[in-house]
Amino acid sequence: MDLHPLRVFQTVAAEKSFSRAAEKLLRTQPAVSLAIQRLEQILGEKLIDRSAKDLLLTDAGRIVLDYARRFENLQRDLENALAELRDNSAGRLTIGANESSTLYLLNHIESYRRRYPKIKVQVRRSLSSKIPSELLDGDLELGLLTYDPEDERLVTSVIFTDHLSFIVSPSHRFAGRAEVSITELGMETFIAHNIVSPYRNAVIRTFQQHKVALNMDLEMPTIEAIRKMVERNEGVAFLPRMCVDQEVHHGLVREVKVKEMEIERKIRLVYPAKRALSHAAQAFLEVVGG
Repeated sequence: MDLHPLRVFQTVAAEKSFSRAAEKLLRTQPAVSLAIQRLEQILGEKLIDRSAKDLLLTDAGRIVLDYARRFENLQRDLENALAELRDNSAGRLTIGANESSTLYLLNHIESYRRRYPKIKVQVRRSLSSKIPSELLDGDLELGLLTYDPEDERLVTSVIFTDHLSFIVSPSHRFAGRAEVSITELGMETFIAHNIVSPYRNAVIRTFQQHKVALNMDLEMPTIEAIRKMVERNEGVAFLPRMCVDQEVHHGLVREVKVKEMEIERKIRLVYPAKRALSHAAQAFLEVVGG
């Protein structure tokens, strides 16, 4: 519904005169009268008692005036809310990431929140395999992936490059070594994540290529559990380097290079190609440099 006739009606009701309303609106009196007539036709009710000496509103007119004032307030609220979105002083951002990629987000979210403290940020933990469909379905606005989805409906940008790190306990026989060969790992017990990923498959392929046994006798549901098991020398593991930075730094685990294994791990920021990003999402892209 066009709100202009309501504004004209409000002015007529406030001025109690068609002529004074016309002067205030910088319009002719016939134009004001025509606007009121059209509004009455749209609503199917007489709003003004034209038989009275002084301008009086009908019962319907008083109801419409009340709602016209509410519409005016709602429009003002809407304009203010949109202005806040444009200057990123309000809004919501939903990001999907798997367990390890969530760690990468921490510093960026901290920077983002400092710049835009009123934007609500929700990071949803999701399986990497499901994030592309969740983006396309509109359940997420941005996503982090550690593989290329190869979908022309999605925009992808590499924002960080990591690598898989071979970690052992400080009491493990390899702890004092800077480098080992993959052929020395055939007797080790590997602790693996129980969710299949491209990097888990890459490790399996590399062991197969070198004809070395890969004994994944322990599987855990979280990276934290894998780290704890390695610390206790219950086995060894390949984990993203950024997921073990602190543990390596504090000596809780040791990183040992495996000569035949250099597996890069690229983190990609992903979003739908044909959907307009919110102001909040555009601001996040600027923060991460995506």
